[in-house]
Amino acid sequence: MGAATVAREIRSLTEGPHVHRNLSTPQLVETAIARGEASLASNGALVALTGARTGRSPRDKFTVEDEQTRERVDWGKVNQPFPSEKFEALLARVVRHMAERDLYVMDLYASADTGYQLPITVICEYAWHALFVKQLFVRPELKELAQHAAEFTVIAAPEFEAVPERDGTKSGTFILADFTRKVVLIGGTKYAGEMKKSVFGIMNYLLPARDVFPMHCSANIGAQGDTALFFGLSGTGKTTLSADPARRLIGDDEHGWSPQGVFNFEGGCYAKCVDLSEEKEPQIYHAIRFGSVLENVVIDAKTGEPDYTDIRYTENTRAAYPIEFIANAVIPGVGGHPKNVLFLAADAFGVLPPIARLTPEQAMYHFLSGYTAKLAGTEAGLGSEPVPEFSACFGSPFLPLAPKVYAEMLGRRLREHNAQCWLVNTGWSGGAFGVGQRMSLKHTRSIVNAALDGRLAQVAYVDEEAFGLSIPTSCPDVPSDLLYPRNSWADKREYDAQAQLLAQKFEENFRKFDAPENIRAAGLRARR
Repeated sequence: MGAATVAREIRSLTEGPHVHRNLSTPQLVETAIARGEASLASNGALVALTGARTGRSPRDKFTVEDEQTRERVDWGKVNQPFPSEKFEALLARVVRHMAERDLYVMDLYASADTGYQLPITVICEYAWHALFVKQLFVRPELKELAQHAAEFTVIAAPEFEAVPERDGTKSGTFILADFTRKVVLIGGTKYAGEMKKSVFGIMNYLLPARDVFPMHCSANIGAQGDTALFFGLSGTGKTTLSADPARRLIGDDEHGWSPQGVFNFEGGCYAKCVDLSEEKEPQIYHAIRFGSVLENVVIDAKTGEPDYTDIRYTENTRAAYPIEFIANAVIPGVGGHPKNVLFLAADAFGVLPPIARLTPEQAMYHFLSGYTAKLAGTEAGLGSEPVPEFSACFGSPFLPLAPKVYAEMLGRRLREHNAQCWLVNTGWSGGAFGVGQRMSLKHTRSIVNAALDGRLAQVAYVDEEAFGLSIPTSCPDVPSDLLYPRNSWADKREYDAQAQLLAQKFEENFRKFDAPENIRAAGLRARR
């Protein structure tokens, strides 16, 4: 199937009486309810359930291997190769499946910076999926739609199940990216996050060649115009900590760092909802209203009110909403070069300090390591216990290229703009998971605010022994004992053992990277 044939096949899905293109938010909400796809909560949000798949399905994600990708993509567990001819055959079957259904098509952009925008068209089998992408990506002005020409097309067919023996997939679910045909094919899953992250993967593939560093991070701007970046995997606090009433939000999850500054890839936010409350996260709480989409959130049958504490479907409950629903959002989502870069980790060992100041070499080491603890529900197949996880660049599932490509870009940007890096533990203190306590959001906010406004630059620092991390001896509104993690453990010998164990895990993980000796040694400074 040549490029022209593929274009005709896709065009057939965007034309005709069964195609509903660029519907308004009220139209999509009304249609989703009328079709029985979703219901309406008392706060006006559209509520949808995703069935068996309540998170991403990484083992079902593939990249088409061909002349363009063969030498560029970092093949392995994350980037699994898929035969081009198998993709072609599966695409044809999906097109036939979609042609028999009402379709909801959205023309959108990835990137708030017009200099780096990627026009995309998303073809959805569900109206609520169309609303999801409409709120998550950058929405063109009405006058721009006539000139919109997609460079990539995403086809979401949740009711089409693959046959592994025939189609070459591992299950009935598939997420396939073809960078030559410029098509992403998604089937067998209702989880809307697959569409969002597939576009992120496209940007991670395309932008390094344009001297743009793609980042899995949130970003905001202070009153003095200072930009801050928050790196971290799902559940580490990117969305929560960047949604600060005292700072303006650029974006909550995906950004680029160009020679001109930082820009959001998206036009919306995708926030975790578990235990969400007006008191703890007022901005996110009030952003969930008409036009928002709630995924797998339990709704009270009598009142229609969301119950964010009920995780009967999954812990990975989510809310998608336009970024303008955050009162102090930056629109368009662009900012200057960052002054501070924060790496967030939910440390299940309870070993890392609440905050540590990193040298550029340590920043590179911890960026490549990308340590956190996966929590149940963010991916299919995880159990009820958190799992210590190293994810290169705090986003390895979304990186088509080798981690060193992104790490080198980070190092270059840090040196060019003299940005200060910090390692922040939003996980456990006083003991490992099950014994210690999760870091207080109040304390974490105080620590982060002190780093961003320069107060932590005025205090003394001490080095801890396991990693040689530089820890502040004091921080406003935070108990000093909390800052040095060993002091918060009842059994100091048990802490020492856990710290040594985690340090060994870091070392074992880092052996796979082709990193310069000064970067490699940065994580071992205390034991050289």
